[in-house]
Amino acid sequence: MGVSLFPSPGLFVAFVVASVLLALTPGPDMALYLSRAFGGGRSHGFAALGGALSGVVVHTFAAALGLSAVIAASTRAYDAVKIVGALYLAYLAWGALKRGASLKLEAGGGTAGTLGGAYMTGLLINLANPKVILFFVTFLPQFIDVGDPDPSRKLFVLGFSFIVIGGLVSAAIIAVAGRFIAAARANPRAVRWFDYGFAGLMSVFAARLILGAAR
Repeated sequence: MGVSLFPSPGLFVAFVVASVLLALTPGPDMALYLSRAFGGGRSHGFAALGGALSGVVVHTFAAALGLSAVIAASTRAYDAVKIVGALYLAYLAWGALKRGASLKLEAGGGTAGTLGGAYMTGLLINLANPKVILFFVTFLPQFIDVGDPDPSRKLFVLGFSFIVIGGLVSAAIIAVAGRFIAAARANPRAVRWFDYGFAGLMSVFAARLILGAAR
């Protein structure tokens, strides 16, 4: 029997749930999509989403190849990556609780521009953001064991699964942009619960990374 490209069913379900929650949590990317959708219509929101996802593809390759090289080189080095990742995820959790992830449309985001411009904005925002690849490097190790027989392929599968899930969730939000913004503004407590959920999720991941590295 060949080696599975996916984690165990239970772990993959956890990955899907985490990916959906992360995609639903308001942040800079979502603000960009919605502001473009308001300025030029849904097509501009989808164009910005396409650019952002293209940038995430680049980060997926970088993270998967980098993590695979670390796993192959040294178990201790991979454990060190996990410890650093745990600290970063804990920082993200603290930031979500302190500052929140309240939805703020970009200043100037209401101008229509062109579809190509919306695409390039989404692409450059992700390519120029080191936090994106740092997040991937800390998120993906949750689902890859040091002794995995084929970590490289599994990392790519997880990375592209994350892109597909995030893309579908974001596309659905863009399709109902007006209603989503109205609901978010009318229910700030609901948005705050996303902050709590995000902080809790990042804290759990940080703890798992530390415990895994300590074994």
